[in-house]
Amino acid sequence: MSEQSLGEFEELVLLVVAANNNEAYGVLILEQLAAKLNRKLNISAIHVALKRMEKKGFVESSFGGITNERGGRRKKYYRITSIGKKMLDRQYELRTSFYRQIPKISFGQ
Repeated sequence: MSEQSLGEFEELVLLVVAANNNEAYGVLILEQLAAKLNRKLNISAIHVALKRMEKKGFVESSFGGITNERGGRRKKYYRITSIGKKMLDRQYELRTSFYRQIPKISFGQ
């Protein structure tokens, strides 16, 4: 079996899920990513990434209670799994190791 992978957008979504421990849901993830990235995102892209990561075992989901404010619909909450955390740790180590290889360059500032 090939090793699981994590795309850049998936990684960002997973980071938001992890940071919001059991309180992450689609719109919250969308708002936090849009604010950090300073760009407009599509909720469908968030849901596709979450579904893909749930299939890979990086996140798990559960439904909240029915509320009147949502017209009787329930929020779907996501939490990171141990596999997802290990993937984030691996991504962090990989990116950090490359970053540390950048030589000290002066750009005259």
